[in-house]
Amino acid sequence: MGGSQKIEFVGLGFCSNDYLSLLPSIPMDSKVQMLEHIVQGGGPGATSTVAAARLGLAAAFIGVVGDDDPGKKILADFESEGVSTRAMIVRSGHSSPIAECWIDAPTGKRSVAWTRGDLAELAADEVDCAMIRQAKVLHIDGHNPVGALAAVKEAKKNGVLVNFDAGTLRPGVPELLPYVDLLIASEAFARSFTHEEELDKAIFKLAETGAAVVGVTMGELGSMVLDGGRILRCPAFKIKPVDTTGAGDVYHTGFCVRYLETHDLLDCMRFGSAVSALKCLKLGGRTGIPSRTQVDEFLRTH
Repeated sequence: MGGSQKIEFVGLGFCSNDYLSLLPSIPMDSKVQMLEHIVQGGGPGATSTVAAARLGLAAAFIGVVGDDDPGKKILADFESEGVSTRAMIVRSGHSSPIAECWIDAPTGKRSVAWTRGDLAELAADEVDCAMIRQAKVLHIDGHNPVGALAAVKEAKKNGVLVNFDAGTLRPGVPELLPYVDLLIASEAFARSFTHEEELDKAIFKLAETGAAVVGVTMGELGSMVLDGGRILRCPAFKIKPVDTTGAGDVYHTGFCVRYLETHDLLDCMRFGSAVSALKCLKLGGRTGIPSRTQVDEFLRTH
């Protein structure tokens, strides 16, 4: 991708190299033969950004890698997807984040063990603010919070839509929330941030952050979004999942891409759900991410 192309979707956050094994069952103190094994780039914000590229937006990612083999593979995977790496920070002599993902074949559910490597997180002055100023969307995942804070402030000043995949409540995240436009949280985040066990109550407390759109994803139970004072609910599409890794990451991208086109929230939820469902049909967080044509076709027939 050329250095001059105007980027529409900037992802900022965590990127890793994923080692994925599809297993007949997840063992404990025993051995099992793999049914399938792949190595591919991963990380929530990174996978969201690849989804944006597949859905037709000019995309770039801002994150940190080492100059080791996994780091080189992370960058190569981005480039092969048409995601610009010109704003990536490479720390020489350091090890990159990796994740070992075990997927249970009967259910598609997964267990993930991961490490950040030994990388210092993204600093505020390492963020390419010029790229963010010109974008339509800044997507964050709660990782690299110091860099993310500089990025969301820049986005807010320049009318760039801030999309937050609120997966885990980690240090530095509450400071980001006042700058967020689309805040769609995981069940775990919604409960831990609001101290409300009931999601129907938690969603109203999330709205106190001031985000224009607030929602919660609930896996196979679908998603809900607040529209004025009422809760809109969208069921998940009924599919037989092969691997749920990255399902939430690509839902956020799908929702956001559709939100740029229409502010019909139910339509945005349905579009996000379709992207997510199609992704789950293949092993890996990225393998099954659909093109725009595939999503539109799926929605015509479902």
